[in-house]
Amino acid sequence: MTSPVTIYTAKKIITMNPANPEATAVAVRDGRILGTGSPEDMAAWGPHQVDDTFAGKVLIPGFVEAHSHTVVGGFWKFVYVGHYDRIAPDGKLWTGCKSVAEIIERLKEAEAQLTDPDEPLIAWGLDPIYFPGENVRAAELDQVSTTRPVYVHHVSGHIVSVNSALMRRDNIGADSEMEGLVRDADGQLVGELQGMPAIMSVKSVFPRLWASFNADDAKWSFGRLARNAGVTTATELGASAITPEAIASWQTVVNDPDFPTRMVIAYSTRFGGPSDPNEMAAQALSLAEYSSDKLRLGTLAKIWLDGSIQGYTARIRWPHYLDGRNGLWYVAPERFKEEMLAYHKAGLTLHVHANGDEATELFLDTLEQVLIEAPRPDHRHTAQHNQLAGADQFRRMAKLGASANMFINHIYYWGDQHLTDTVGPERAHQMNALGTAKREGVQFSVHSDEMVTPVGGLMLMWCAVNRVTASGKVLGENERLSVYDALKAVTVDAAYQLKMDHEVGTIECGKWADFAVLEQDPFEVDPMALKDIPVWGTVVGGKLFPAE
Repeated sequence: MTSPVTIYTAKKIITMNPANPEATAVAVRDGRILGTGSPEDMAAWGPHQVDDTFAGKVLIPGFVEAHSHTVVGGFWKFVYVGHYDRIAPDGKLWTGCKSVAEIIERLKEAEAQLTDPDEPLIAWGLDPIYFPGENVRAAELDQVSTTRPVYVHHVSGHIVSVNSALMRRDNIGADSEMEGLVRDADGQLVGELQGMPAIMSVKSVFPRLWASFNADDAKWSFGRLARNAGVTTATELGASAITPEAIASWQTVVNDPDFPTRMVIAYSTRFGGPSDPNEMAAQALSLAEYSSDKLRLGTLAKIWLDGSIQGYTARIRWPHYLDGRNGLWYVAPERFKEEMLAYHKAGLTLHVHANGDEATELFLDTLEQVLIEAPRPDHRHTAQHNQLAGADQFRRMAKLGASANMFINHIYYWGDQHLTDTVGPERAHQMNALGTAKREGVQFSVHSDEMVTPVGGLMLMWCAVNRVTASGKVLGENERLSVYDALKAVTVDAAYQLKMDHEVGTIECGKWADFAVLEQDPFEVDPMALKDIPVWGTVVGGKLFPAE
């Protein structure tokens, strides 16, 4: 006996299936799409019930977020000190801190609420680039407390600021030789730690943060953020533990029928695991047995090459940053090749963090060597962020079968600073060069990198179509996308990079019934209004998840 059929009607269904681009009804059975068309067409599937919940709304494929981090759910347990307003998973609006003085005052207020004198004060969202000529380091954080450790995670995820009490507690002193400890002209530590080895050395805080990131409630918080933004497939791109306990947590949360998002978990040994590349690849593959329809493991691996552009830790080709400095390598080139080759031979898809174009060049040089040594069709290895890649690099990507997942939200959040402080006007106008990537025939998508910027396909589309900075400047007019291409980049093109384009990304027969439900048609509103389209919620596997 077959399961019942539900026909959902809508004002309009944008399928992103070129063979059948629009419809007014979609038939669903057992969580999958039977077909799209008119209500009369769908009646061919036999006995059914008609659901008019979406009769006045617009259905599109659920947004696919191919680069996000569920750790944001853990960060929301602590104090937010970012520059822009953000909405927490519980719906609370946190206003942005527009000055260093506001940051210090918010931290003082939070410190006064702590009753245990040994408990560290943890905050997140900081980005000093918005405060030219000022810092938020030990000298400033000592105003908050001279006895309690204070730890402030930068929004990039690559840098932290700490006070003197924390450095004393964790024995981080002037004689420390670890890379990533920023010093002044006299060689003294200033209270800024760059790169994960330095950040993880903060034993009084990082284990506490790590436990928060991997807790069940952090995953649920992320799921709520995704649902409210219309995201039906998301990723944890390499910031998750790989222990049996962590895997059990993923299974418990994501496989719960009430969890509103499919999740793809990338394998990484950044936070523990074997060090031999072949053992790493074997362990990554072994995780596939824990997968389900909603939870995907054992398909992706993640490697970090450099840091962040706004944190001045990305690796950039000559002439580097405006002030002549360059960023950090997070892995030695020889080691990168060993790991990439192992993952490649194992059949995994590798996602490589490469913010600067020097890092992109290393990705391409290494991929070329790996493909000569071990040819493999349809590998879909992807350069992540890839913000300064030029036309020459996109041409190489197209020839090598590589993909690019670009951090388009940077244009809004940091575009003004890139113009004047980091890379200058010409390179800033060519950042996240989506138009060039399309012209050169590269397969690409765009992402939010939540926690760095808020998750949400509509904001990504808005940035890709308009390329407007926070101050209203148009940055890279010739790199704009059409609304159609922007929607494609956050649906089926993102699904392609996850090797899930046969399951999600379009609304057509055989795929999961995963939809974003919008109150307006993105093709009919003013392009500058794209990010403001209200999201009713989502449908995942035929189950309705209204936003809250």
